[in-house]
Amino acid sequence: MSKDRQRDEDESARTVLAHQLAYLREQSGKSLAQLAEDTAYNRSYLHRLETGERLSQLPAMQKLDEVYETGGLLERLWKLARQEAFKDRYKLFMQYEAKASIMHKYMCAVPGLLQTEDYARVVLSSGPGLNDEEELEENVSARIGRQDLLRREPSPHLRVILDESALRRPTDDRKIWHDQLARLIEAQDSPQIVVQVLPFGSGVHDLMGGSLSLLWMPDGSSVAYLEGNKSGELVEDSEEFASYRLSYDRLRDLALSPPKSVSFIEQVMEEGTS
Repeated sequence: MSKDRQRDEDESARTVLAHQLAYLREQSGKSLAQLAEDTAYNRSYLHRLETGERLSQLPAMQKLDEVYETGGLLERLWKLARQEAFKDRYKLFMQYEAKASIMHKYMCAVPGLLQTEDYARVVLSSGPGLNDEEELEENVSARIGRQDLLRREPSPHLRVILDESALRRPTDDRKIWHDQLARLIEAQDSPQIVVQVLPFGSGVHDLMGGSLSLLWMPDGSSVAYLEGNKSGELVEDSEEFASYRLSYDRLRDLALSPPKSVSFIEQVMEEGTS
């Protein structure tokens, strides 16, 4: 990381963590070679942590906390830096999504692009960190506002493979849940939108536990975005993208056809009102 870039990012948790790592080693009087011996991590890796080129995995921070006797400080800074990095990647992903001409998604939750306003409000209010009603409404407006990209001209082609787990987590309010399921069915009236359900009976697959978005730009370029619980990875490498596309194609083979998916969702709706 260049000195100019470091100056630009002085307020970032990642930079604070990197500076703290360098400071602690300097105060300890250890060389990189000695630290590598104490932690079982190689010198070049430790150096990249101190310059901010790498963010590391949690075990590395836990080991360094142990070596420097910092009482979990480095782990706490790492968690802040990791969340910060996730937000940056997600922001870039949304920029790509806003320009995409084709979007293929595998989701374990109802995607924001197909959420009703009431359902979005329930989902967003379930998370920690919201300070007041005004902030909640701003977040709801931002999420629903993203749906404008489905109405642009020309509108993008959207295919969603929706894991059955998304259909088995109803809201407490039956009407909100009914309207959300109805929205998933109505979405398929658009020739640009396809929703397929991946039932539990399809078995295990290599995308379990996360979500995947494949985006194609009008110029033919493509990116993938993998999202887990409070983490995300943007993939721009063409070979990696091809691998995730193959995983997606295999899931599509396992999913119900669009007409059978509509019937499946209708059945879930009936179960919720019986």
